[in-house]
Amino acid sequence: MTIELDPLMTWGIVVCALVVLVAAFLLGRRSGIRRTLNSVRRFVHPANLSDSEVSDAARYRAALIVNPTKTDVRRLASTAEAICRFEGWNPPLVFETTIDDSGEGATIRALDEGVDVVIAAGGDGTIRAVASALAGTSTPMGIVPLGTGNLLARNIDLVLDKTEWALRIALWGRNREIDVGAARIAADGDSHVFTVMTGLGFDAAVMADTNDELKSRLGWLAYVEAGSRKLAGKPSHVKVTFDDDYRISARVRSVLGGNCGRLQGGIQLLPQAVIDDGMLDVLIVSPKNLGQWVGVLASIAGRRASKGLHTNIRKCQKVVIESREELDVQLDGDPIGQSSYLEMEVRPSALTVRVPTVEQRKQIRADAWPV
Repeated sequence: MTIELDPLMTWGIVVCALVVLVAAFLLGRRSGIRRTLNSVRRFVHPANLSDSEVSDAARYRAALIVNPTKTDVRRLASTAEAICRFEGWNPPLVFETTIDDSGEGATIRALDEGVDVVIAAGGDGTIRAVASALAGTSTPMGIVPLGTGNLLARNIDLVLDKTEWALRIALWGRNREIDVGAARIAADGDSHVFTVMTGLGFDAAVMADTNDELKSRLGWLAYVEAGSRKLAGKPSHVKVTFDDDYRISARVRSVLGGNCGRLQGGIQLLPQAVIDDGMLDVLIVSPKNLGQWVGVLASIAGRRASKGLHTNIRKCQKVVIESREELDVQLDGDPIGQSSYLEMEVRPSALTVRVPTVEQRKQIRADAWPV
């Protein structure tokens, strides 16, 4: 006996079947998403096939550069190895930073090993050191933020307190090309890469005078304490030359060049800075007394520092600051001594970083709000 269905009934059955399948998928959301992603990875990446199908030589490998003062290296390495195993990667190469090598030398050794990604696990100093070696190469940098500021991580919207997710993003995140800055503290001196901000004057003096013990207890609030002790200093006379063309002479407390502008607490110090626009944003801060610092803070809080009270911002590709006296200098929050000269220049799209994909962002939000 043959049962004939009219076209309308046939389409109704098909639609009902699809609804049931979608509902079943949504009810098992997390496991379903993971199974689907794993299936896609196995199809797209031969490195995710089983041991019998793919040799170790065909698998991906990461290098993990860890600052041992920021975390338990053994525990982090064990976590990274477990995640790499689950994702079908080879066990990661693990390097610890030292007093003599803050990460640049270890990164060069990792590149010599032919790794597919270098993961910097530490504060902004460790990330800057790794970025120094990776800038100009095609090897991407992953980030596990473990510092006080974590400024680059904040400015590219990475997760700050989820180590496992930071590692997954480093393996399977989206590649994004960003600018880096290059700084010199002598006209014929060595060039130092920075990823966030470099400055001369007040900001660098604050970094140099921040108590490490207080920083470990209070986090970024330790910078506020140090800054309050430095407000009463005297302005310094400087000449600032933009792009070898426009020059100004002024009495300032600080000159800061930024590749991006977001600080802790949601503060936008350089509200128009874009990390991949091929430009530096140079902030000049020029209060003459404690009362005028109120205007500076009001301009920054209102995101009007570009033409605020005792603040000014100018975009350029290169800037040279010459001072009559030696002033403190900092690179991405790390004090590097004093100088009467600071040159900064942008290197467009010089560094590739791993950032979350759309799907990873959805999963991170789902983990944060479990149903």
